[in-house]
Amino acid sequence: MDETEPVVIPIDGTLDLHTFRPRDMKALVPEYLNKCREKEILQVRIIHGKGIGELRRTVHAILERLPEVVSFHTAAEDAGGWGATIVTLRKDLEDGYGNP
Repeated sequence: MDETEPVVIPIDGTLDLHTFRPRDMKALVPEYLNKCREKEILQVRIIHGKGIGELRRTVHAILERLPEVVSFHTAAEDAGGWGATIVTLRKDLEDGYGNP
């Protein structure tokens, strides 16, 4: 695959990070979540794998800084267990004054 070609990711509420480089996470995760919000998909599953937990920690650090994230938690066993994170998103962001 040519690294200069954009990768098309289906916006369906599940983001599988296995095919992406760790350095892409900082831009990829927020962009995907914003696209989900545009489609009114407010619960998203991010599959980061179990491994040694480094990618999970990176994803969680990104999620902690995003104002559109209401909450996130490790997925249930039937949805990937600690190899995936479930994210709940805000429908609309406010401007700090209670205005959308």
